Amino acid sequence: MAIPMGKVLTKLTIINRTDQVLAARGFISLDQVRSVTLGNVLVDTGATTLCLSSATIAELGLELLKEVDVSTANGISKARIFRDASISLHGREGTFECLELPSGRDALLGVIPLEALGLELDLQKQTLRVLPTESINTYLTIL
Repeated sequence: MAIPMGKVLTKLTIINRTDQVLAARGFISLDQVRSVTLGNVLVDTGATTLCLSSATIAELGLELLKEVDVSTANGISKARIFRDASISLHGREGTFECLELPSGRDALLGVIPLEALGLELDLQKQTLRVLPTESINTYLTIL
């Protein structure tokens, strides 16, 4: 199946960060740390953050943080934000909030996690490019 030009899909591993901390402190075993690996996650620069289906959030056991108003193609609606979704992508890791999508919807990876992990879209190659962390070319800046 050909991917339409400009659409970038990626494989993404999401781990319950709270479980990771509990395992590191010896309260649970490593095999009790909840995680999922999703194929074909759409990298969506129109999305602000990580967006996961309610089924994936339930599988991970993520904790509810707050309910917010979100702007969608259908107008303003309510959405729930969950905390401590640790993601692993292209050798980079970070912990982020995630917005809940209705069950059955595909996960989206938005611009905040991309920027924090030092990843950018290469639309011509339909991939993610890993930005350097060393020397004067580092993506990390303090101005």
